[in-house]
Amino acid sequence: MSDPSEAPVTPVEAYEPPYYVAVFTTVRTQDQSGYSETNARMEELVKAIPGYLGMDHAQTPGGLGITVGYFRDAEALTEWRSHAEHRAAQKRGRAEWYEAYTLHVSKVERSHGFSRP
Repeated sequence: MSDPSEAPVTPVEAYEPPYYVAVFTTVRTQDQSGYSETNARMEELVKAIPGYLGMDHAQTPGGLGITVGYFRDAEALTEWRSHAEHRAAQKRGRAEWYEAYTLHVSKVERSHGFSRP
């Protein structure tokens, strides 16, 4: 398996609107036991959702984490939100892994991108 830090860093492409984004912003607790494994499983599961478009992640040096999930339609986002394993991970996150979080869901009406050739 390759080191993810060696993979090229590129944002999720700009899709033709409309589509949906879920912006999950977190501050984590000190005890992250089991977080990495659960996070890897969630990434595996969300990729199987029809209408899932991709995900961007960022982490500030101060500990603020931002994950943006992109979904073709509201149905795809609803399927992800209600997935049984995802719901269990959410419950565990509130109990163990997060000091605080916010979730913002939006319909994208305009989108464009740029990549240097």
